[in-house]
Amino acid sequence: MGFAAASAVAGIVIATGAVAASGPWDGGQRKAERVRAAAAVRPGGDAPRGAARAAGPVTAPPVLGALRTRGAAASRESLAGALEPLLGDSALGTDHAASVVDAATGEQLYGSGEGTAYTPASTIKIATAAAALAALGPEHRIETTVVAGSDGIVLVGGGDPTLTAAPSGKGGGPRFASLSDLADATARSLKARGTARTRLAYDASRYSGPALHPIGLNVNIAPVSALMVDEGRLDDSFRGPADRTAEPAADAARKFADLLRERGVEVEGDVSETRADAKAARVAAVASAPLADLVERALTYSDNDIAEALARQTALASGRPADFEGAAKAVTDRLAGLGLPMEGVRIADGSGLDRADQVSAGFLARLLARSADPRTPRLRPVLTGLPVAGFSGTLRDRYPRENAGRATVRAKTGTLTGVNTLAGTAVTPSGRLLTFGFMASGTTDGDAAQRALDRLAAVVATAG
Repeated sequence: MGFAAASAVAGIVIATGAVAASGPWDGGQRKAERVRAAAAVRPGGDAPRGAARAAGPVTAPPVLGALRTRGAAASRESLAGALEPLLGDSALGTDHAASVVDAATGEQLYGSGEGTAYTPASTIKIATAAAALAALGPEHRIETTVVAGSDGIVLVGGGDPTLTAAPSGKGGGPRFASLSDLADATARSLKARGTARTRLAYDASRYSGPALHPIGLNVNIAPVSALMVDEGRLDDSFRGPADRTAEPAADAARKFADLLRERGVEVEGDVSETRADAKAARVAAVASAPLADLVERALTYSDNDIAEALARQTALASGRPADFEGAAKAVTDRLAGLGLPMEGVRIADGSGLDRADQVSAGFLARLLARSADPRTPRLRPVLTGLPVAGFSGTLRDRYPRENAGRATVRAKTGTLTGVNTLAGTAVTPSGRLLTFGFMASGTTDGDAAQRALDRLAAVVATAG
């Protein structure tokens, strides 16, 4: 028999996903850079101002503590003298640009073509993340719910890209909201009312417009849907390229039906698409990790599906349609509201897969500096999510042990055919935090271009 809405009112079961409320996805990934920044010794044996002077191990202050001015201003001449020869590397292609900004003062210390807009590739995720945090705040969570329908129950997608059907503790870990937990809670609620069978429909209407990214169905991104599990992956991988389903919402509903059957609830007929009543009684729900964690994961691993979800969540928070166009406008408006230079900026998607995206190196460097500003603390996950050179995410296999910049550079990478970018932060030997944006277009050897960009960032960490 169906599950009547009236019977659900008295016994709503909320199964919040097992999530951790604080800390980055890679816990402890910043220890190396903190230690190096604090332990750096100036010529003559003086420890950096603010470092511990007592006997024994030096206690490292947080890297963001470098926002306070400590020591003389970074030398423009030193940066220019070190960066300009490297910018002449042919590996950087036909067009390139650079910008370095002092995070504490907002002053640009070096610029070369910094106002010219280029295709940013995945470094646009920095902008997407900042806009989402500005719109929703770092503690916001995305819910997936089950509500009572006219003839059964309805699985309603809220847009959580990290919802997983994997067993608890596998793959993404406890921070993912679990479809299994949602099935547990739903089955308990149904059985508490003597209901052992029901019909199941699904509602993915929170997002609108075309689901396919302009690049089409692709191993790098699933159709953008308000309801999906495991990012629509057709294997058991949890990040990186993978074959994707063309029907993420329907697949999620079918998996949910299977989970209910495993828990002794008979699901009658096939799942179907519907639109739930906005006033329908809630049966069960799971919640994503806080938005700060989603941002960190999107940046650390360059996750396209999370990035597109962040853009659409920004659209919803801004009262715009949650499609590619509405999301692009909402992200643009939020960035402008942060007081950033918007000349030449064009946001086309949230992930950077669209070559129509356009930003400048100066924009990226200043956005990162704004994210470090103590007056905008809600943007801090933009910095904490950046991969650490030689240690995590998309920079794990770059910056070999002997390379300068290892651990003191953290940055978002960007790669498309003919496009290579890098934008992030660097901690100087004196403990000063600098932000940078490097963009290269017309590259022909992606590996060589990446090495050239890495050398530029390493120079910021040393010559700065």
